[in-house]
Amino acid sequence: MRLFEILLLLTSAGLLAIKMFCKKNNGMPLFIASITGTLLLIIHLIVEGYRIQLLFPYCITIAFLTVSVLALFDKTAAWKMPRSLSITLFSAGTVSLLLTGALMYVFPVFQLPEPTGSLKVGTQTFHFVDEGRKEIFGDAPGGKRELMVQVWYPAQNTKGKPLPFISDADKVLKEEPVSKTFGIPTMFVEYMKNISSHSYENAEISGSSPSYPLIILNHGYSSSKIYHTSQAENLASHGYIVASIDHTYSTFATVFPDGRTTTMKTDEDLIGEKQYRNKVGKVWTDDVTFTLDQLERINSGRIPSRFAGKIDFGRVGAFGHSFGGAASYDAAYDPRITAGIDLDGSLYLYDKKPLSKPFMFMFSEMGFDLFNKVREHYVYTDEELKEKGVTKEEIEKDIKGAETQVGHLEHVAKNGGQILYIENTEHYNLADLQFLTPLFQQFKLTGKISPARSAAIVNAYTLDFFDKYLKHKGGSLLDAPSGEYPEVKYLTSKFAEERP
Repeated sequence: MRLFEILLLLTSAGLLAIKMFCKKNNGMPLFIASITGTLLLIIHLIVEGYRIQLLFPYCITIAFLTVSVLALFDKTAAWKMPRSLSITLFSAGTVSLLLTGALMYVFPVFQLPEPTGSLKVGTQTFHFVDEGRKEIFGDAPGGKRELMVQVWYPAQNTKGKPLPFISDADKVLKEEPVSKTFGIPTMFVEYMKNISSHSYENAEISGSSPSYPLIILNHGYSSSKIYHTSQAENLASHGYIVASIDHTYSTFATVFPDGRTTTMKTDEDLIGEKQYRNKVGKVWTDDVTFTLDQLERINSGRIPSRFAGKIDFGRVGAFGHSFGGAASYDAAYDPRITAGIDLDGSLYLYDKKPLSKPFMFMFSEMGFDLFNKVREHYVYTDEELKEKGVTKEEIEKDIKGAETQVGHLEHVAKNGGQILYIENTEHYNLADLQFLTPLFQQFKLTGKISPARSAAIVNAYTLDFFDKYLKHKGGSLLDAPSGEYPEVKYLTSKFAEERP
């Protein structure tokens, strides 16, 4: 909750209380309170911006201001009303303010975590067209595969204000998944256009280093690069160039320079099927390969940009969340990628030799559960299957797919990689989606851990991993359990052992 929102809510409650409980001479206190509330409303609208969640305080403030002004001309009648009407209005007002407080809590105007590095952050978005690939998921299959790739980088001499958290908000918020998932009108998430990032558009690239390591970032299935902004900003502030791909037709919304907006076209019901999952996965892996190709052209100057000569292709990493984590693992077979991270993602295209290069699997506590139980040959009880809402046949199908993936985890653990999980987390705790609403916790999409704490842990371990393998420094968090982050549990040695 923001300061002036809270003050406006409290002032509205004060107006109701003064009218209800100050029996004598309440005209002047109400007048002063009304003027105060009006000033707060004006400041709130200018500084913080309008949002529908505060409709009732807006109405209460304006109503009391109107009556206060009328009282200046008719001192005998302005505040007189039957006692029963006063009680009814007071009760309705109280309920409306309680509802307002609930809406402010459920839809918080959050702040993204501050980047922990010393460098400012710049950002630029590129539109890439792959002339060598046909689009297979669009409305008119056969066109060329198009991508929007947002690059975050170390910056200097920044000017103006940071970009909004969500650019092109008028188009993007029409497809925002929180409102669609819970059946909430779009107007209740429009306030998100007022949330700021820490990135400056088209800022001058920092001269603190002649070149910077590159990291490719992949969002989760049906999500967006938007919801990995804080991760990209944090890495950029520590001297990395981060290229975050919007995987077209697998995002809830991707806006192109000409104003076209694409939405989800890949089939969310089929994505659990191995054959279809591999089909979509192959497209994502090819997106990463193509993006690397384009960035090589940018670095060589064949595509004019500020990044010419600034990308160190001898130090390239990849990471992502969920399906994007799987994309990062599969893309890491590309010899240009040195190391990678999978944040709570199952693999696709896993019927091949496991990856033999530095890699880290960081799971949510619940996300790790299946792989751990598969490795232990755990048999689910009927009660557990009922609680999970799956049949025995469905869980056996999941177990069959996980069995091969466990082999990849074991190979990674035996070859210098890392297997970790974070206590009290769920799937969305590993992306900026966790900040959107505490409703996610009620539906077990986020865990008991606070979003700020979870983000701090993910950012710290992601940075430490890439520092170790791309900058050859740090790595202390990977060596042993940390007293600073007791929520992180190390399972590398367990997966490196022979199975029971």
